[in-house]
Amino acid sequence: MPSHEPRVAVIILNTNKREDTLACLASLAESTWRNLDVIVLDNASTDGSVAAILERHPSVHVEPLRDNRGYAGNNNVGVALALARGADWLFVLNEDTILDPLCIEHLVRYGQVHPKVGIVGPLVFHFDEPGVIQSAGGWFNSWQAGHIGQNEEDRGQFATPRRVDWISGCGIMLRRAVIEQVGMLDERFFYYWEETDWCLRAERAAWQCALVPDARLWHKGVVRHYVPSPNVSYYNTRNRLLMMRKHGASAPRLAVEILGICRMLTAWAIRPKWRAQREHRRAVVQALGDFARQRWGQRRELGARG
Repeated sequence: MPSHEPRVAVIILNTNKREDTLACLASLAESTWRNLDVIVLDNASTDGSVAAILERHPSVHVEPLRDNRGYAGNNNVGVALALARGADWLFVLNEDTILDPLCIEHLVRYGQVHPKVGIVGPLVFHFDEPGVIQSAGGWFNSWQAGHIGQNEEDRGQFATPRRVDWISGCGIMLRRAVIEQVGMLDERFFYYWEETDWCLRAERAAWQCALVPDARLWHKGVVRHYVPSPNVSYYNTRNRLLMMRKHGASAPRLAVEILGICRMLTAWAIRPKWRAQREHRRAVVQALGDFARQRWGQRRELGARG
């Protein structure tokens, strides 16, 4: 590939997901875009991931992480490294994804001819249902967010590129200039809502986010009938409130939101359907308390000091 072709850094976070990471790297090896700098961030894996990666993909740079800073903080290590290594575009990619060979090429080509587009993303499908959409980009409205096209059969309804509010964090590509202008991921989130925040910050700086549907990716981590854990309830609650505060929600609007969460907790305690979800209730209560105390980052175990 000619030297003037943009350099794409692919950043993959691995924590004891040897087989998933190897499968992801194998799909990257088939990419038609050859000017790649693949960086695997290894979060103290004990399953032989590092040795297997270096053996099968010797051109991959493996960067050990010193501590666990979540999706946001861990990937920031890779973002900083990719910038230092001269990346023009940075593709933050989950280890449990499989890419179409043309995925990266479609993303970069679209970005190169649309200079106002700073963030691009592929059409994401469920891995276990390859024709069912997981995300066609994200929408954000009235402090709510969701995936466009989620769980729809692919009938060509997203055949052309379109502007979206945010891109799924399982595969999000950013122009170098965007990160230089708005900064890296906000590590307070740890995980959940951090990619939405990143995209909104870019849009406020006059960049656009776009879905490029010819770029295709399959994601294993979320299935159609996904059941969230109490940790998800915690981070989703706390971080949504953080998003609201960070992006200008008024005090009365925040108060209305918190009141709604309290009403939800009351319903969960009363309705038979939800009585067994005690750990979810505890997680949401803890999230409200941590938001009030401005405790960010990783969720603390209940009873822990500090």
